[in-house]
Amino acid sequence: MKFSPLIIGTMRWGIWGANYSPSEVQKLIEFSLVEGLFTFDCADIYGGYTTEELFGKAFSEMSLDRTKLQIISKCGIEMPCENRNYKVKAYNYSKHHILNSVENSLKNLHTDYLDVLLLHRPSPLMNPEEIAEAFHQLKNEGKVKEFGVSNFSASQFDLINTYFPLITNQIECSLMETKSFYDGTLDQLMLKKLSPMAWSPMGNYFSEVSDKNLRIKSVLHQLCKKYNCVEDQILLAFLLKHPAKILPVLGTTKTENIANSKLALQINLENEDWFKLLEASVGKEVA
Repeated sequence: MKFSPLIIGTMRWGIWGANYSPSEVQKLIEFSLVEGLFTFDCADIYGGYTTEELFGKAFSEMSLDRTKLQIISKCGIEMPCENRNYKVKAYNYSKHHILNSVENSLKNLHTDYLDVLLLHRPSPLMNPEEIAEAFHQLKNEGKVKEFGVSNFSASQFDLINTYFPLITNQIECSLMETKSFYDGTLDQLMLKKLSPMAWSPMGNYFSEVSDKNLRIKSVLHQLCKKYNCVEDQILLAFLLKHPAKILPVLGTTKTENIANSKLALQINLENEDWFKLLEASVGKEVA
């Protein structure tokens, strides 16, 4: 499955962020598609189980060919909130829960199928055989095209992949969060010729002041001048340089940020500059 080079994340479109109306969501969808960014990332729990419904209402009122966009959703987290009376936050990967979650997502998103379903976070109690049963049923019924995981380690990915073929692992990855460069997560996906998805690709650079971020800022300012761009574009270019063909998931709620981020696709960081950024992140030169 070929995804757009940047994935449009929807987590902050609803009450967890901008609290947009359906018409405002429509503008974001339309703008993204015009920019050639056709993959949208959702999850059942976003907005306390409300954001998929917001996206679906907006989408249902648009004259769009469903095949012109891709919709990703995630399931597996049971989160106590106003819309769910769970007693404790937990993970549930029973066959019943997976099937029921997909039915709810399809209803809320006003679509007959999901392009991709991800298991949102690994559970110590997940049974790969039961998960595979659910996946096979959803695939055979045409309700989900492909399957993947999110926030899984390399061994956890292999556990599920042994019973059912997965196509991606959506992980936290940014210049501020580089553990996947070393823990085998990216290596594994490269071996399987699968592209990872990276949530929070800007990390906490714009939201926190820390010694690490101050070091990074100093290098970013130099590189912004060199490449005639802005900070967030360099942050994305850092991920895009990696041979794993990382697909950043943009968390923005603004069309101007989407357009700005797309320009990062034109930046090819020189090898030396990439390592300057890595050195600033970890606080020391590579060994």
